[in-house]
Amino acid sequence: MDLGDLLKIGASLIQNNDDEKTTGLSTDSITDALGSLLGGSDGKSLDLSSILGNLTNGNLGEVVSSWIGSGENAPIEPDQVKDLVGEDKVNEFAEKLGIDTESAKKALADALPNVVDKATSEDNNMLGDLLDKVGGVDGALDMLNNFLKKS
Repeated sequence: MDLGDLLKIGASLIQNNDDEKTTGLSTDSITDALGSLLGGSDGKSLDLSSILGNLTNGNLGEVVSSWIGSGENAPIEPDQVKDLVGEDKVNEFAEKLGIDTESAKKALADALPNVVDKATSEDNNMLGDLLDKVGGVDGALDMLNNFLKKS
């Protein structure tokens, strides 16, 4: 699964949520806005480093750990999204879509758990090399847990 596939999944989740301000948006515009928010500098991968770099903000480590690991994804509250991706990025996302920041935070809270989960699955080629270097998903979770203990 490549970045485009992941962004389309996120766009579909946003388009089908219960916020009237996002349900009428085109898939292409949502995909473009998500790509600007989450895309890596190579244009082919998800920039997980910015998300993981903000884990200490708002005690989100356990929530994001559930997205990376197997099992059910813990939800994130819309107000916590700005702690995870940054308020500037949320504002930029909202502006690109022509929606208010509250709708943008809700949209991202709906999409992020599934997009990160799919991006970090063991069978995903996007992160396969990175996960191999740290011992797979279990190794990544161990590193995350060690990071959180030090915080």
